[in-house]
Amino acid sequence: MSITNDVLTIAGNIGNDPISNETRAGKAVINFRVATSSGYFDQRTGAWVDGVTNWYAVSAFGSLAEHAKASLHRGDPVIVVGRLRQKEWEANGKKGIDVEITADAIGHDLRRGTSAFARRPRSEQPTAPASSDVAPSPEEPTEADQDAWRGAGLALTDQVAGEPDADDAQQESALSFS
Repeated sequence: MSITNDVLTIAGNIGNDPISNETRAGKAVINFRVATSSGYFDQRTGAWVDGVTNWYAVSAFGSLAEHAKASLHRGDPVIVVGRLRQKEWEANGKKGIDVEITADAIGHDLRRGTSAFARRPRSEQPTAPASSDVAPSPEEPTEADQDAWRGAGLALTDQVAGEPDADDAQQESALSFS
C-alpha cells in the first residue's frame, strides 16, 4: 500500500504576522495565513476585476519555522509548497472546512519585489577562522553583491538577527531600503 499526499504550490500574501510556538517535543513551529486571489484584467472596461479570495492556514516546523520567523511578515508576497489537508470544524452552531498546508518550502515571491538571502551556518559544522587570504564565505556579500543591492534601492547594514542563542552571539548583515 502506498501513501500519497496532495502537494500544492500557492502564491499569495501573508494575512497575519506569523505566530511561533513549540511542539510538545520542543520543535519549532510557525503558523500564518496566506490569501490567494484570482483576478483578471477586463479589456472592455480597462480595469482589474477581483476574483475569489482563498485563505490557507500554513504551518512549518523545525529550521523552516525558525527561518520563516526571521524572514516573514504580514503582507509579504510568498510562494508556499506543501502538503494539503482539509479539516472540518464546528463552533457556535456554524460548520466549515479549513484548508491547511504543512509547508515543505517557503519563499518570497520575487515577481513582486526583491529579497536577500543570508545563509545560516549549521550548528554541527565547525566554523573556520577568518583569513584575508580566503575568499569571502557565502554569508559575506561581495562588493559586486553590494553594488547590485544598492542598484535595487537596498543598503547593507549590520544588525543582530533575532535573539542570539546562548552558544551563538554572532552578528549578521541585513539589507534595508535606502
